[in-house]
Amino acid sequence: MFKVNIIEEDTIPIVSKIDFSQLENKNILITGATGIVGIYMLACLAQVQSKYKFKIHIWNKSDIPPYLRNCFKFDYVKIKFDLTKEASFQYLMNFDYIIHAAGYGQPAKFLDDKVKTIKLNTLSTIELLKKLNPQGKFLFVSTSELYNGLEKEFVTESDIGKTSPDNPRACYIEGKRTGEAICHIYREKGYDVKIARLSLGYGPGTKVGDGRVLNSFIEKGIKNNEINLMDSGQAMRTYCYMADVAEMFWNILLFGKEHTYNVGGKSEITIADLAKTIGNKMDKRVVFPEVEQSMKGAPGIVKISIDKYVKEFNKKDFVSLDYGLDRTIAWISYIHSYRGM
Repeated sequence: MFKVNIIEEDTIPIVSKIDFSQLENKNILITGATGIVGIYMLACLAQVQSKYKFKIHIWNKSDIPPYLRNCFKFDYVKIKFDLTKEASFQYLMNFDYIIHAAGYGQPAKFLDDKVKTIKLNTLSTIELLKKLNPQGKFLFVSTSELYNGLEKEFVTESDIGKTSPDNPRACYIEGKRTGEAICHIYREKGYDVKIARLSLGYGPGTKVGDGRVLNSFIEKGIKNNEINLMDSGQAMRTYCYMADVAEMFWNILLFGKEHTYNVGGKSEITIADLAKTIGNKMDKRVVFPEVEQSMKGAPGIVKISIDKYVKEFNKKDFVSLDYGLDRTIAWISYIHSYRGM
């Protein structure tokens, strides 16, 4: 039977391994608080808040969906303004720690409002960095999409992508790239700013209608009793469960010695095999198309090197795809069966 506190359960091992003492009596801000990254980062804070007495501020434009409210049962201050409007920052206090996780991770969303997608990673980043105390720490959640266009088995933090400004996904890719450039400008000013390039984080905490491939397959299985693909599914992906993502993010923000890190997992699989695995777990039929639809701008392979992080923090254990999918299916089934949906 599904437990509503599945995210809390995921974060218990994280807070047992990481020293959060430097957050004592600090003011912490997390943008994109109802997104999957924000929720996991907040779940870690919720477990240690009483011990270190810090104050949590969350910034999200939309209301918290009823099926996510159990994830927000802790003390926090809510900020509800549009991050893409400069006036929203006028009366905002300064913070000791800022995690900028706001933005659209789903292609369907960031392609729907391209101007806002760029602003969330550029204008918002500048204004948030202005609100960071001089001795504070800032984490910019970037993306492995910056490597789009490279034909390498593994890409490292020193590699540069080959997409052009007219790429269908340029609003997201170039927005993140410019956001990183802004972070480096503030590093030159002496600020402690870290960049985490996330690749395919998945797990509980998503909302209904999340358009990312893995979540879409599960939702199709729930709604349509079958999982249909748009192409043959030969593209390769390497997934990282959100408990691992959160652990890596906190280590990077609090203790990272470098300025930029790739953040990803070890679970390598083709889209076709992912669909089949989810289909088997849900006992749903998987259907491949007779005529393939073009996925404009989507990379053929997403595989990044996380050697820099692994060596610095000696990370050896990663959540298996089998375990992570079971928990993700349980979460998405829960939010679709939530009373009132």
